[in-house]
Amino acid sequence: MADIYSPFDLKKEAERAYKKKDFLSAAKVFKAAAEGYSQNGDQLEAAELLNNASVAYLQAEQPEFALEASQDTDLTFAKAGDKRRQAIAQGNQAAAYEALDDFESAAKAYQNSADLLKEIGDHELRATVMQSISAVQLRQGQQLEALVTMQAGLDEIENPGIKQKILKKILRSPFNYFNRLT
Repeated sequence: MADIYSPFDLKKEAERAYKKKDFLSAAKVFKAAAEGYSQNGDQLEAAELLNNASVAYLQAEQPEFALEASQDTDLTFAKAGDKRRQAIAQGNQAAAYEALDDFESAAKAYQNSADLLKEIGDHELRATVMQSISAVQLRQGQQLEALVTMQAGLDEIENPGIKQKILKKILRSPFNYFNRLT
């Protein structure tokens, strides 16, 4: 007789696989758990697990499956009024687009995520998203925009760590130089 696993059991199994760095297995089991939660009517947990699957697929270097897994999860969170998880879902979609070299879609999804995070006041996570936007801008050849975006993200961090303080100082240097010229 076949074993029947609950969505909760599948979720725990996926988490174990992820910790063992068996990302492809983790992604598949996260998706199976999400399907179980969805069938049980828990759409928010299903969306959360699909986002986990997306991250695992990215780690397994399968961005097309990552994008597929995270598609529309942001809408589920939006419908529930959960702006933080909506922003994270958009960030996951953006990361998948970026891995697929679709920089325009990645930049748009990252920007949507950053806007939501600003709206809810999550400055730390927004700074991370701004760094991702900056990286995409660099890949698009938009060096000045990338510099400004990175600076904007760092400026919002209330208690920057040592690395962030050093980066802020480095990023200010070009602006200080240009200010002296005017």
